[in-house]
Amino acid sequence: MMTSFWSGWIIVLTLGCLAFVIYFLATQWKAQRAETTTDTTGHAYDGIQELDNPMPKWWLAMFVFTIIFTAFYLWLYPGLGNWKGYLGWTQVNELERHQEKHARKYAPLFEQYANTPIDELIANPKAVKMGERIFVNNCALCHGSDAGGAFGFPNLRDGDWLYGGTSDAISHSIMEGRSGQMPAWGAVIGDEGVRNVSTFIRANAGLDQNADPAVVAAGKKVYDTTCMACHGVDAKGNQLLGAPDLIDGTWLYGSSQTQIEYTVRQGRNGVMPAWKDILGKEKVHLAATYIYSLKKDSK
Repeated sequence: MMTSFWSGWIIVLTLGCLAFVIYFLATQWKAQRAETTTDTTGHAYDGIQELDNPMPKWWLAMFVFTIIFTAFYLWLYPGLGNWKGYLGWTQVNELERHQEKHARKYAPLFEQYANTPIDELIANPKAVKMGERIFVNNCALCHGSDAGGAFGFPNLRDGDWLYGGTSDAISHSIMEGRSGQMPAWGAVIGDEGVRNVSTFIRANAGLDQNADPAVVAAGKKVYDTTCMACHGVDAKGNQLLGAPDLIDGTWLYGSSQTQIEYTVRQGRNGVMPAWKDILGKEKVHLAATYIYSLKKDSK
C-alpha cells in the first residue's frame, strides 16, 4: 500500500493524461475539414504531395474506443493509486488461483509418485521427465540445464558426490540444503605452507609428476597437521562433512597450482539453499528422482 501522497499523484497524473488526450482529440476533430479536398498542406516528399484531408472516420473511432477502453479498465482493475478496482483483482490472487488449479490437477499424481521409492520411480519415464522439468525451472541456474555444473557448482552427472549419491542423500541435500565451509589457512600456515601443501595435493592426485620431492614432503607434513582431519589420511574426503575427495580428478574450484593455492589460502564457502519450503516434499522427491537417474546413467 503506497502513501496517500503518491496515490494521489498517480491518480492526478493518470487522469490528467487521459483528459489531455480527450481534449486534444476533440479539438483536432473539430478543426478538421468536413469534406475531402485537393488542397495540400505544403508538404511534399519524393514527389508525393500531402493533401489537407480529414482523418478517416474509422481511425477516429479507434481513438475514441481506446479512450473508452482505458476508462473502463481503470474502473475494473487497479491502476489509480490505491484504488483496488471494482473487481478487486490482484497479482497475488491470480497467482494463488492458478496454483490452486494446478494443485487440484496434479496433487493426486504428486502423491502417487511421493509414495513410490526413488529407486523404483526412476523406472517411470513420466516421473523422471516431470522431475527434469522441476530441475530445469529451479536448479538449472546453478547446475546448468544439462546438470553438468559450473565453476563452484557440482556436476550432477559425473557420479562424484560431496555428501553421498544415494537417493536419500540427494533428497536430503535438496530438502535441507548444504553449507560447505573450507576454512582459510593462509594466516595459519603462511605462504610457504600454502605453496607446499598445494604442491603435495597436486602431486598426490597425479597432476604434477615433476614436483620437487622435498616440497612434496614438506607439503605432506602440512597436510597431516591441517587437512587430514577433514579430507582423511588417504585424501579421499569425508561425505559426512562434505569434504571433497582430493585424488579422484573432480575439482569444484579448479586443479591448477594457482587455484588450489587460492582455495587453501582464502578458503571456500559453498551454500546449497534448502528447497523444502519452495518446492515441497512431493516436488523435491521428483527432482531427486531425476538427479538420481543421472547418477545411474553415469555408470
